[in-house]
Amino acid sequence: MLPKDPNMLLSYINTGLRDKYEDLQDMAAAEGFEAKPVLDKLEAAGFCFDGEAKRFIKK
Repeated sequence: MLPKDPNMLLSYINTGLRDKYEDLQDMAAAEGFEAKPVLDKLEAAGFCFDGEAKRFIKK
């Protein structure tokens, strides 16, 4: 189950991307969640994906 709080979600997703997965799509497929709602929630909270760093950062 994914964290509901945007900041906790950010931490969870960034940790997974850093430690185990190539991208959000890979993580979503492996962990059984849909990537689009996660992306939307993080973007609504003011975060964007930094492809070079392979993590979400504050806009």
